[in-house]
Amino acid sequence: MPLLPGRPHRVLLLGGTSEIGLAIVAALGLPAGSQLILAGRDIARLAEAGDALGGAAQTTAVTFDATATGTHQALIDHLFTMGSLDIAICVAGILVPQEELDHDVQRAATMIETNFTGHVTTLLALAARMRDQGTGTIVVLSSIAATRPRRANPVYGSAKAGLDAFTRGLTDSLHGTGVRVLLVRPGFVIGRMTEGMRPAPLATTPRAVGAAVAAAVLNGSGSILWVPSRLRGLAALLRVIPRPLWRRISRLDPAGRFR
Repeated sequence: MPLLPGRPHRVLLLGGTSEIGLAIVAALGLPAGSQLILAGRDIARLAEAGDALGGAAQTTAVTFDATATGTHQALIDHLFTMGSLDIAICVAGILVPQEELDHDVQRAATMIETNFTGHVTTLLALAARMRDQGTGTIVVLSSIAATRPRRANPVYGSAKAGLDAFTRGLTDSLHGTGVRVLLVRPGFVIGRMTEGMRPAPLATTPRAVGAAVAAAVLNGSGSILWVPSRLRGLAALLRVIPRPLWRRISRLDPAGRFR
């Protein structure tokens, strides 16, 4: 079957076992003859994810470690020598409870490297290659946590805030090059990463995020996507809450309730 004009033909998923990332790919509905590259640390898990995903695209698994920043340029260069990329979806990330990080600073460093530093190195490499080819879309997964880090999650919140700010700057630097960046800001996502946590207001699901992102990518609409869209208003409210009050309400107990 011939490839359809205007549809993505070669897609890279950095964080290839991510529920949200795989939901985005599923919603894109890649056509027969297209290629999906799943990048992650565990080749066996990547293969399982590709099998579970199904679909018409040919799936390839490659090794990618977000914390191995010295390998990122070579990986991206290699992937582009095999052909152009239409879409790169950057969703690698981990979530470690703050109380664990308080007693293990190395794990905090790993979370910063995974959620922020590793994105900077891969995004710079991707942007340069896509700028050269004059086209492409980069999807970056931020979070409502980037709006205003809470006392209950300063490491995670600051990593997402850094990624959010970097992505906005990268978007401006790519303006007029033919390369588009879509910054995605979901709220609380009910899934493996948040298992055992009580959902926050306006909680969403990987499938809902995937559908919203795929629609925005295929429609070419906007550069920032809130999921759900009503989250934009909540974020505006969070920014203006006086700091003394913010300190009082921004801590979650083990059951996920504000106190």
